[in-house]
Amino acid sequence: MPATKRIYFPGTDGHELAARLDLPAGEPRAYALFAHCFTCSKDLAAVRRISQGLAQEDIGVLRFDFTGLGHSDGEFASTNFSSNVGDLLAATDYMRRELRAPAILIGHSLGGAAVLAAAAAIPEVKAVATIGAPSDVGHVLHQFGASLEDVRRTGETVVKLAGRPFTIQRQFVEDVEGQNLVQKIAGMRKALLVLHAPRDEIVGIENATEIFVAAKHPKSFVSLDDADHLLTRGEDATYAARVIAAWAARFLDPEPAKLQDGPVEGVLVSETGLGKFQNSVRSGRHRLLADEPVSVGGVDSGPSPYDFLSVALGTCTAMTLRMYADRKKLELGRVTVSVNHGKVAAQHCDDCGEVAEGREGRIDRFERVISIDGEIDATVGDKLAEIAAKCPVHRTLEVSSVVVTKIAD
Repeated sequence: MPATKRIYFPGTDGHELAARLDLPAGEPRAYALFAHCFTCSKDLAAVRRISQGLAQEDIGVLRFDFTGLGHSDGEFASTNFSSNVGDLLAATDYMRRELRAPAILIGHSLGGAAVLAAAAAIPEVKAVATIGAPSDVGHVLHQFGASLEDVRRTGETVVKLAGRPFTIQRQFVEDVEGQNLVQKIAGMRKALLVLHAPRDEIVGIENATEIFVAAKHPKSFVSLDDADHLLTRGEDATYAARVIAAWAARFLDPEPAKLQDGPVEGVLVSETGLGKFQNSVRSGRHRLLADEPVSVGGVDSGPSPYDFLSVALGTCTAMTLRMYADRKKLELGRVTVSVNHGKVAAQHCDDCGEVAEGREGRIDRFERVISIDGEIDATVGDKLAEIAAKCPVHRTLEVSSVVVTKIAD
């Protein structure tokens, strides 16, 4: 189950930027950095859906608010396209320090233009995906209408975008008009995926053509069919997430960098920082997750500690019975073992035997049910129950063990 964390980091001009980190239940295969559209925010429905969809595909996504937008500090009026690119680079620096540098850049609308402009400056990026992006940064000026002349004449004006007032300064217009995005696309040298809706009424489909032609291979184009510019329909955003994940997979490392280490001795358990209880578990070369149910504060991303204990008993039982059957040349069908754990009052546990005698309070009770495919007679069944009691984990659970604890230097 994906989870979301609140993140804050300094932007290009020092203002605190607000972000959300969408993470898969396990170790992310890679990280992506998402840039939202002009005057939008990280919490736009399409941005949220795409990020969470990618998390379900084992890709962690950092989505953040540009300076002066959403929950980020700073004044929007003092920002421009260049400062947005600077915020992207600041977000990348944060990811390098705290996570891993992004392998994927994703940008929606003007955010798409920003990731195209920033990509060459981020060597770790392997793939760039744009959604409804303009091929010319100056395209955004079309939204100002008659107010554009007011900005040029007076140096500052208020424009209404999506029903909200925004202060635009002359420096913003000059910065936008000074950009050469096509040149930056040509020199990007990254794999590119262009997603665009042919009926996009905000940024026309011809922009996708110009971006695609300017880029070097490898490059791909995917039509978003009848989606609108903001991907307001949930199914359009979900589709975009799946396409990006499938396309980007061929450009990513086979395994996350953090998991390329050799096997560990014994078992290594460490908190992931996701939820209250989630832990990553390494056993040899194997990777697992441990967690608690949502009902007790976990995110239910893996078995609980007692579940793992039940797994140990069940697997040990099945393996022990299989070894016995092979040694005795016993034709035994597939063995299935179910284990249920609970805590019961010792004085009321009729089948707990000597373990419960003289005990007060609650004790742990594991109920094990062994099923065999095919028919077996009662004599064989009794023998299998006797052999199951000899499995090493069974003996460990019923006989006192010693746990030695040390604190690492």
